[in-house]
Amino acid sequence: MQRRQFQQLLTSAVTAAAFLSPVLVHAQPRVLLRAGDQKGGLQALLDAAGELKNLPYDIKWSEFPAAAPLAEALNANAVDFGTIGDAPLLFTLAAGSKVKAFAANRSDAYGTAILVRPDSSFKTAADLKGKSIATNRGSIGHFVTLKALASVGLKADDVQLRFIPPADAKLALTQGAVDAWATWEPYTALAETGGHAKVLVNGRGLWSGLGFLAATEQALTEKRAVLQDFKNRVERAQLWSYQHSQEFGATLASIIGIPASAAQLQFERRATRWQPISAEIIAEQQRTADFYLAAGLLKQRLDVQATFDTSFISTSAVPAGKSL
Repeated sequence: MQRRQFQQLLTSAVTAAAFLSPVLVHAQPRVLLRAGDQKGGLQALLDAAGELKNLPYDIKWSEFPAAAPLAEALNANAVDFGTIGDAPLLFTLAAGSKVKAFAANRSDAYGTAILVRPDSSFKTAADLKGKSIATNRGSIGHFVTLKALASVGLKADDVQLRFIPPADAKLALTQGAVDAWATWEPYTALAETGGHAKVLVNGRGLWSGLGFLAATEQALTEKRAVLQDFKNRVERAQLWSYQHSQEFGATLASIIGIPASAAQLQFERRATRWQPISAEIIAEQQRTADFYLAAGLLKQRLDVQATFDTSFISTSAVPAGKSL
């Protein structure tokens, strides 16, 4: 009798708890963050640093071969945010995308470069007059090409620009279908260490080295706390990578499927550091936009001030002993 009464009391208690605590019946769904990435980018960095463990939310990764298709995915609301260079971000904003940059990083611009075959006789950007150059439309490679040409008094019309993705562009260069290829890391390091190309013009003095995390306005409104946590993890992972550079280089090579020599070279050469979005960064982005307007690639002047969300907290710092 006592046992039957105990079972009845237990059943009543569980039933009452279910009514009093809806969470027991309807658990809150985990937030899904749809991340746009590029080869050798954020996923590889976070994975190597262990920052993808015990996440309080889910991430769906989509990898893109270049920033331009990633920007298209942002514009179509197919991803919530992505890593994107300054020039591609401008193009997606000019196309009317409701996207804002909420985090910024700066890298050494050397690896954003114009490459030629190892046996090429070209010495400077002036030698590209009348020649064919493969790159992605609206990419940082495209931008560096235009800046390199302008530095020697040439215009886009003085060369033959061929807009093709990195894998096809590399093949076109090695097979002699084009005379040069304008690209970025890790493709530059991969081509160099593989003996397929050499740097004719590097991006130092031509490109700002700026990159961004950019998100849709919807994600910035609905997933702000998650984006802040993700940003914090990226900044911690970047610091970890410099404190464990050899370990990270080997892990990066394994994750993205390139030789360790190429992974190590592009990582050390980039020297990426995350920074608060400052007035200086916004001014640099405005200069890039104005250059594209003068080059005829933007139809009207773009005021970049409104395309930044400066409310996110930055936790980054340069690691001890590392000059960046």
